[in-house]
Amino acid sequence: MTAPFCFRVACLLLGLMPTTTAPSARASDDVSSLRDAIAQTAGVPFYDSSVWQSAFADPATRLSDLPRITKSQLREHSPEGFLAPGLSVDSLLSRGLIEEESTSGTSGASVRVVFGKTWWAEQERRALIRNPLIAGLLGERVSLRRAVLTTPGCSGVSCYNRWLNLEQRTLGDSRYVNQTRIPFSLGEDKLTVMADEVAGWAPAFLDVDPVHGAWFALHCERHGRRFPSLRFILTSYEFTSVTHRAIMERVFGVPVIDLYGSSETGHLLVDVDGVMRPSPGTALLETTASAGVGELLVTTLTNPYLPLLRYEIGDFVERVADGYLVHGRKRDALRGADGRIVTTRQVDAAFKGLSGVAHYQLRQQPDGSAHLSLLPAMTDDGLASAQETLKERLTVLLGAPVTSATVGLLTPEDSGKFRLTVRESA
Repeated sequence: MTAPFCFRVACLLLGLMPTTTAPSARASDDVSSLRDAIAQTAGVPFYDSSVWQSAFADPATRLSDLPRITKSQLREHSPEGFLAPGLSVDSLLSRGLIEEESTSGTSGASVRVVFGKTWWAEQERRALIRNPLIAGLLGERVSLRRAVLTTPGCSGVSCYNRWLNLEQRTLGDSRYVNQTRIPFSLGEDKLTVMADEVAGWAPAFLDVDPVHGAWFALHCERHGRRFPSLRFILTSYEFTSVTHRAIMERVFGVPVIDLYGSSETGHLLVDVDGVMRPSPGTALLETTASAGVGELLVTTLTNPYLPLLRYEIGDFVERVADGYLVHGRKRDALRGADGRIVTTRQVDAAFKGLSGVAHYQLRQQPDGSAHLSLLPAMTDDGLASAQETLKERLTVLLGAPVTSATVGLLTPEDSGKFRLTVRESA
């Protein structure tokens, strides 16, 4: 540990940062959280570089003055490079203190991450209780009974990657129902078994990848299946389309609540009446844009085994009153003919008010034109009216021609996640 780093942490922990005006309560909380975040980096090898030490040496440094951590840096140095002196992954695992997982690799190659044994459940609950409905249902409980429908193998925390029987897939308050990467390939018999497993479990909520959840909902609608115990549906793992949301809310008659985060950072935002509310006890959040759409930066507060300062999580967000709007993956953004960024959320808005579409993908070519693939909710539906409406709306949005067709199958990435928008490289 170098002298400048010691000085910086001492100033932060003793409250010696100079101020010219009395901070607001929120600003004071943020300063305190920043102190805690920086204190977690003491002696951590990754932060021993000159660029970080220089930033830490300035007692007036604000969060926005610090360098950023890129995904490639995290991939290169995690997990050992982010552990405090004297700690090793092997030792922590042998003592039963941590979990080691690999991210799904949505934004590129997978990243190894580590966290304490109880951390995942604790930070998830912290985020969930920011939503008043969920907070009321949880009360003093640690968790609620859930049925999980997501892509197998997406995370060792909440998924699995081999065939398991029902008993093996029932862990605590969670029953993992789906074991297939591509929901559209499931036959009616298998979907019926899944519905029976959900009914037998009587969950308070469904924890779903939105693509898997919407396809399951359509099966339930065809066969009149309902689950009286359901109080809400929680979507995560990837961007929730207005199409997926509308299907699930129509079929099950309960609110769909989006939960946003990552394996590296924990859950950061939860949906409250259409706005994603932060979980301030888990992380400090920034956006790179003073107004409009910018990239989300995350400073973690509660995982001492992977302390991250201004981590580029790889998603676009928009700051609004009381929270954020999530716009989707940075790598999935398209380009308008005038050069502006067109986010997944902006594309998805074109689907508002339309019915009959179960899932879609808009793929943009290097010349700016795009092709829209639509998976109908009903096999024989050509979606003629929807196609014309969507081509018109998306052509205006992109400023370039858009063609469309219905398809019988859309496949996920290697990560198991589906991309609503894709920009082809030249």
